[in-house]
This record gives sequence, structure tokens and C-alpha cells, in this order.
Amino acid sequence: MITAPPRAAWILLIAGLAGWLASVALTVERFKLFTEPGYTPSCSINPILSCGSVMVTEQAAVFGFPNPLIGIVGFSVLVTLGVLSVVGLGFPRWIWGGLWLGLAAGVGFVCWLIFQSLYRINALCPYCMVVWAIITPLLAVVTDQLWGGSRGPLRVLAEWRWTIVALFYAVVLLLIFLRFQDYWLSLV
Repeated sequence: MITAPPRAAWILLIAGLAGWLASVALTVERFKLFTEPGYTPSCSINPILSCGSVMVTEQAAVFGFPNPLIGIVGFSVLVTLGVLSVVGLGFPRWIWGGLWLGLAAGVGFVCWLIFQSLYRINALCPYCMVVWAIITPLLAVVTDQLWGGSRGPLRVLAEWRWTIVALFYAVVLLLIFLRFQDYWLSLV
């Protein structure tokens, strides 16, 4: 059994809740957008930060249903494991491994969505960016749970996990700035 230390358990719980809330908010906004003519989502702030223009694209329902439903389910599992971890319950290695695989798939999906937002849709969804921001730290925490005490390449991955998260943030922020630099600079 692997028991998460308190800091890691709280990160799982709080980040899981943030992802779940963002997914629920996106789902509510999406249903309002499609059921109320003329509705402007609360997350449509300006031409660049506009979840309304993101939600009407094919990429917003890549599997045939709204993407935030994936977040609601996935983050519900994460919140449950986070609560159980906070109270000190340990899990078998296969549960941590399954969580790691799910988060790794989530990071891959988020990277695809970032590309689509920046270069195909030409808009950013604030709620989506909450998920973008929390998925890599979650993967880092679970990576440490699985391989923090290992040897070899997996140990190196666990040791460098926060550097990888910081690099991910830096690259995404740079891409966002470069893609919309004309808009950002016009605000100055």
C-alpha cells in the first residue's frame, strides 16, 4: 500500500476540486449556450478569452459529447482519492498506476487542446485553462507517489517532476503570448 504524505494528499484534493468545478462550470455554460438563444457565457471576456467561441467547435466535443463531461468523471475520481488520502488511507500500487495513466492521458489530451485553441480555434477558454494549469502538477504528485523511491530513469523523472511542470507552464505561456501578442500588446 502506498500512502500519500499530507501535502500530496491535499494537492490531490484541492486540485481535483478545482478541476471538477471548472468542468461543471463549463458543462453548465455549454448547456446554457445551446438552450438559450443569444446567451453569452460568463467566461467570454474578450475576443481572445472567450469560451463561447471555443464551445461551439468540433474540438469541444471530440468524442461526440462535451469534453467537460470527461473532466467531471475524471476529477470526481481524483477528489474521492484525494479525500481518502487526506484521511490517511493508502492505496495499492495499481490504483496509483491507474491514476498516473489517466493523468498522463489527460496531459496528452490537454496538449492537443492547447494546440487546437491556439492555432485552429484562435481563442482561449478560461475554465479550460484552469484544467491546463492543474493537470501537470497532479501528474507530478502521482509520479512521486509511484516512483519517488525507485532507481534509474523513473527516479530521475520523479526527481525532476517540478522542473518539468515549470517548463510546461513556461512553454504554454510563451505560446499564448506569441500567438496573441498583437492583442496583448494593444492593451498596453
